[in-house]
Amino acid sequence: MPIAATGELITEAAARRGAVAAFNVITLEHAEAIVEGAEAARAPVILQISENAVKYHGGRLRPLARAAHETARAAAVPVALHLDHVHSPELLHQAAECGFSSAMFDGARLPYAENLAATRAAAVWAHGEGLRLEAELGQVGGKNGEPPLDAHAPGARTDPDEALAFVTATGVDALAVAVGTSHAMTSRDARIDHDLLARLRDAVPVPLVLHGSSGASDEELARAVAGGIAKVNIGTALNIAMTGAIRERLARDERGVDPRPYLTQGRDAMARTVTRLMGVLSSAAVKPV
Repeated sequence: MPIAATGELITEAAARRGAVAAFNVITLEHAEAIVEGAEAARAPVILQISENAVKYHGGRLRPLARAAHETARAAAVPVALHLDHVHSPELLHQAAECGFSSAMFDGARLPYAENLAATRAAAVWAHGEGLRLEAELGQVGGKNGEPPLDAHAPGARTDPDEALAFVTATGVDALAVAVGTSHAMTSRDARIDHDLLARLRDAVPVPLVLHGSSGASDEELARAVAGGIAKVNIGTALNIAMTGAIRERLARDERGVDPRPYLTQGRDAMARTVTRLMGVLSSAAVKPV
C-alpha cells in the first residue's frame, strides 16, 4: 500500500471527530509492532521518529526511516511517517528526502520571540517541500522575567489567545498543546484540563495534538479526543509493554542468549498495546463532547 500522508489522516480523523494515533518508533520491532497492532485494529496509524531516537542510532536518520518506510509500505492499513520533536534545522531538512510527509519542530524551550521566528522559518521550509509542520506551545512566560515553560513542564498550560496568535504568525498546520500531560510518564494518572481544551479547540484554527498521552487513562484519552484532539502521540506505553514482556521472558529463560525469543515477546506485547489504545481512540469518535 502507498505511504499515507499525515495531513490526510489527521483531516479524516478530525472530520469524524476522532483522532489518529501516532506511535514512537525506536527500533525495527517498534515499527513492526505498531503496524501489526494497527492492522488488527483496522485503522490508519502514524509511525513517528523523534530526534532522540535518531541520536540513539548514532545521529543517522536514514536507516531507521528506511526501515519504517518499508514496514509502512507492506501494511494493510494506511500508514504515514512523521519526524517528531525536531530541534535541529539540519535534521528537519532531511525529512523530505527520507520519506516523511510531516514533521514537528520543537522550539518550546526558546524565548517566545525566538520560538516564533524559528517555527515560522521551519513552516516555510516544510511547505516548500510539500510537508505539513506541527509545533508545540506551552506557557509563553515573560511575566516578572519568567522563562517560557515547555509544554510538558509541570503546571504548563497553553493559553488560547497566545495559541491563536502563535498559529497565525507561524503558519503551522497543527499544534501540540499543554493541557496536563507530560512526557515519559509510567503511571496513568495525568489529569487533562478539559475546560481549557474546549477553549483551545474553539480558538485555534488547526488540529490539536496531545503529547505525553501514555500518562493519561483510557477515559481521559477518550474524553480528550471527544473534546477536540485530532492526533494522539504515544511512546512510553509501548516501551513499558516491551520491557515488561522481555523481563518476563528472560526471567523464565536465564540461560538463553538468542535475542529473537524475547524480542518476539516484546514486539507482540507492543502490538497488543497498539490495538487496545487504538480501540480507545476509535470509540471516542462516536461519543458526544
